[in-house]
Amino acid sequence: MKKISKVLLITPPYHSGVVESAGVWLNVGFVYIAGSLRAAGYDPVYYDAMSLWHGYDDIEKRIRDVRPDVVATTAFTAEIVDALKVLKLAKDISPDIVTVIGNVHPTYCYEEIFRDHAATVDYIVRGEGEETMVDLMNTLSQGGNVSDVKSVVFLQGGKPVVTPSRGFIKDLDALPLAWDLVDWPIYTYRTMEDSRLAIVSSSRGCSQQCSFCSQQLFWQRKWRGRSAENFVGELEFLRDTYGVNVVMISDETPTLSRKRWEKILDLLIERKVGTKILMETRVDDILRDEDIMWKYRKANIDHIYVGVEATSQATLDIFKKDIKVEQSKRALELINEYGIVSETSFVLGMPDDTIEKIRQTVELAKFYSPDLAFFLAIAPWPYSEIYPMLKPYIDVWDYSKYNLVEPVVKPKAMTLDEVRNELGRASKNFYMDKLKNLDRLTPEKQEFMVKVTRLIATSSYLKEHMQGEMPEEVKAFFDRLEARK
Repeated sequence: MKKISKVLLITPPYHSGVVESAGVWLNVGFVYIAGSLRAAGYDPVYYDAMSLWHGYDDIEKRIRDVRPDVVATTAFTAEIVDALKVLKLAKDISPDIVTVIGNVHPTYCYEEIFRDHAATVDYIVRGEGEETMVDLMNTLSQGGNVSDVKSVVFLQGGKPVVTPSRGFIKDLDALPLAWDLVDWPIYTYRTMEDSRLAIVSSSRGCSQQCSFCSQQLFWQRKWRGRSAENFVGELEFLRDTYGVNVVMISDETPTLSRKRWEKILDLLIERKVGTKILMETRVDDILRDEDIMWKYRKANIDHIYVGVEATSQATLDIFKKDIKVEQSKRALELINEYGIVSETSFVLGMPDDTIEKIRQTVELAKFYSPDLAFFLAIAPWPYSEIYPMLKPYIDVWDYSKYNLVEPVVKPKAMTLDEVRNELGRASKNFYMDKLKNLDRLTPEKQEFMVKVTRLIATSSYLKEHMQGEMPEEVKAFFDRLEARK
């Protein structure tokens, strides 16, 4: 029996440059898990090694300083290599440290993890972690039988034991959060001066069936929302207690329930919350909400990402997006009409892609006219529905490359270098076109676009592709911005 008190929650030091140029993003999942552990009498420590840009020497020092009973980490597929290094480091420091890993990749790839890393990983938490982590800690502390803990995997007799799933948490409003453990000054949104950024969750789940995505599997196509009052109250608490003035909603579809979402908007307006909100949602929810888009704007919804993913209906159908090409364009038009920053992405590098097809997609992306567009390489996550179709074309088996940035699937008529070059060319072509047409945007969006393009060109994974002669009108705009300072 091991008496457990201190639990160190560590984010893996993984970086791919996809979103890090825009801001520093906290791990809200650990804020929830820390809150549940503390409510159960444990002493959680939240350590965001990724956002702090700490290396393994730093992580080793933190583990030695904290002297935890348990080290827990998290991993989507591209993070798994670094996550396992964190746990190995913990075991190297002391074999008595209990190691735990959760999130989507371990939830489905536990056999591979235990096959290759049996000495590193003690327990895998499958699905939502709040109740399972508390149950696991209680059982270990009391010398109970881990087989009685639902939603975990562990080795017994050299073979993985998978316990029954516990099901989803029913009342999200009741979950405690440990916001006080967050190192607030490091979290900023780089396009906004004097910003303090939080990641928040208003709902969990996804009812869609996109074939390339992990979420439909992880959430079993089910969805639960927090009450509007509870969620808006949290934004007020974060604003008043920690000075949070911008939040990103982490949900896949915060707008799924029109009634609940409109209530959120109404409360944000009525209470004059004032927090800038970044979010994503589905194309069809934007079309549904055409009559209340003015509420989005008035509630300070500042930035909306919608997943267009493809400009051909055939590819959309393969992706099971359940939308039409023309719907995507109309949704982006609506977002733009209300002065909200519009963002989308296009997934490229499919087996049948060619240089010509990719370049056609870029031209159509310009026609769709989002403010921001990201051209991503298809990632063959091993638990996704589309994986069997992509597997024969996988050319890179290093999971750390499965980050939507580095091509790992080789199309029939292209080399990986050609895919990589076309992705970079696509971004440069799209953003140079946006900058040349700044005069079509509102002054507010003009300033935003110049700031964000500067970040993309100098601080993101795209910087090597974004070099080139700056349009004269953009140089003039930069000069005007500098003159205002």
